[in-house]
Amino acid sequence: MTEQDWKEKLTPEEYYILREKGTERPFSGKYNDFFEKGTYVCAACGHKLFDSNTKYNSSCGWPSFDQAIEGSVIYTKDTSHGMIRTEVTCANCGGHLGHVFDDGPQETTGTRYCMNSVSLKFIPEEN
Repeated sequence: MTEQDWKEKLTPEEYYILREKGTERPFSGKYNDFFEKGTYVCAACGHKLFDSNTKYNSSCGWPSFDQAIEGSVIYTKDTSHGMIRTEVTCANCGGHLGHVFDDGPQETTGTRYCMNSVSLKFIPEEN
C-alpha cells in the first residue's frame, strides 16, 4: 500500500503510531490493563502478533508481552531520541508496534515487548 492508502485506511492516531513511528502516552492505551483471553493482531493489517497468555503487567504504562508469535515481527536497531533500542514492526505490513527490552520476567523469557495499544487490535478467544 502507498502512504496515501494508509492515510485513508487508518485513523490519524493509528497513522501516527504505525506509519510515523509515534508513541502513545503511557497509561493511556486501551490494552494497558486488559487481560482477556485471545490474540492481538496488527491494527493495520490484521497479522497475528501476540497470544494473550504472553501478556503480563509490567507497570510501564504500555501493554507488555514476554514473547511474540514466531515470525510475526521484525527487529530493527533504533537510535532515535538519543537512545539505542530495538524497534518492533509487523512482519506483514511493516507497521511500527513499539520496542523490545531485556528487562522482562526472568521466570519466562526475560523479554518485554512494550507495545502501543493503538498498533494492536484484540480478537477474543472463542468459547
